[in-house]
Amino acid sequence: MTLPGNTMRNTSPTRRGANAALLAFVGAAALSIAGPALAQNSARDPSAEAFVQAKAQRVISVLANKSMSEAQKKQVFRQAVDELADVPRITNFVLGKYARTITPEQRARFTPVFRTYAENVYQSRIDDYRGEQLKVTGSVVRKPGDVIVNTVVSGGQLGQPVPVSWRVLGGGANWKVVDVQFKGIWLAITQQQDFVSTIDNAGGNIDVLTNQLQKGGSGRR
Repeated sequence: MTLPGNTMRNTSPTRRGANAALLAFVGAAALSIAGPALAQNSARDPSAEAFVQAKAQRVISVLANKSMSEAQKKQVFRQAVDELADVPRITNFVLGKYARTITPEQRARFTPVFRTYAENVYQSRIDDYRGEQLKVTGSVVRKPGDVIVNTVVSGGQLGQPVPVSWRVLGGGANWKVVDVQFKGIWLAITQQQDFVSTIDNAGGNIDVLTNQLQKGGSGRR
C-alpha cells in the first residue's frame, strides 16, 4: 500500500526515515523497482490514472468518513489498501538487500509487523492532509507498465490543494501502487534506506528491525 508525505506518532529507531518521509508496503534490483526519477516521456496512461482516481479516492474517503467507528474505519481502510497497493511487493522492497537473505521464519514474523507499521504510517500521512477529494492531474509513463500518476488532494480542512504522486506498476485491470510521494519524499524508498541501515547496524539481524517496528510501529515519525 507501500500501498506508497510525512507521518505518524513518534517511536522506534526507524524514526529518521519516517520523519523524512511515510509509506509502506525485493531488493530494488531483485524486483526491478528502481528509484522513481521521472522519465523524459510526455506520454500519459489513462488506465493507470483511472485506477488511482478510483482506488486512492476510496482510501481518502474512508479516512474522511466521520460516521464510522475507529474499528470499522481500520477494517475498511485495510481492505482499501489491499485494493490499491501491492503490499507483498512493498514488504519485500523495504528490506532491500536483506530480501535475499531473510529466512522463512523471519519473513513470517516481519510481514504482519511491517503491515501494521505501514498502515499506521500511510494513514497518518494521508490524515495530515485532511482532504476529502482526490483529482488526477496527469501521469508520466516511465516505461510500459510503470507509471507515475500525479494527483491533488483538496477539500476538508485543506486551505489549498496539495500534490500527492503515486507510482503504479502493472497494466489494464492489474495496476497496483508500489510507492507514494508526499512533499517530494517517496515513502517506500525512504523506508528501505532506513530499514537497511537499522539492520546493518544490528550486524545483519533482521529480527532487531522487526522488534523495533513491533514496539513502535504505531508511533508518529
